[in-house]
Amino acid sequence: MILETERLVLRPLAACDAGDVCAYLRAPTVNCFASLKVDSVGAARDSILRRMAEEAHLLAVVLRASGRVIGELSAHAESSAPDADGASAVCDTYSPAWMLNPDYRGRGYAYEAVRAFFDALFRRCGARRIYAYAEEDNLPSRRLCEKLGMRPEGRFVDFVTFVRNPDGSPRYETTLQYAILRREWEGRCGGPVP
Repeated sequence: MILETERLVLRPLAACDAGDVCAYLRAPTVNCFASLKVDSVGAARDSILRRMAEEAHLLAVVLRASGRVIGELSAHAESSAPDADGASAVCDTYSPAWMLNPDYRGRGYAYEAVRAFFDALFRRCGARRIYAYAEEDNLPSRRLCEKLGMRPEGRFVDFVTFVRNPDGSPRYETTLQYAILRREWEGRCGGPVP
């Protein structure tokens, strides 16, 4: 999948992006990405190759003007019927994630990229529902979800842990879930999704 916006190109992440990816994975600013932390360009390249093999939708967020990778998007398709077997399961629910180099925050790039990505998930991939998690203290992601028209669906107190406290015990985070349905997206975007 390749998507273009006014300022960005969203294209598959590639091993040659390792230098730019290393810039934001050296110190992930959100704990849910702590497991992706790398300490070198080589480690970033290895991470990209591993994740490319595991994730169907893994896109680089590239500045159109410079060709620099400033972040990434991914999404996992899930079945909305938990009892469906593999052959009959309809995977029409997507769970996206986004990460942006902190040096490029506050310029609207995340909204521009994620809006185009959501539109493609609805229009090209047949999404019926998109949901996202944001840790309670991650205000930029929460604001982005709201700006995209996602509604809050739940608050999970001490839901998950990604990092440890100084004493080695798990640090649990409160997580919010947001979602938007195809029909809600169509209402925001002015027409039916084909």
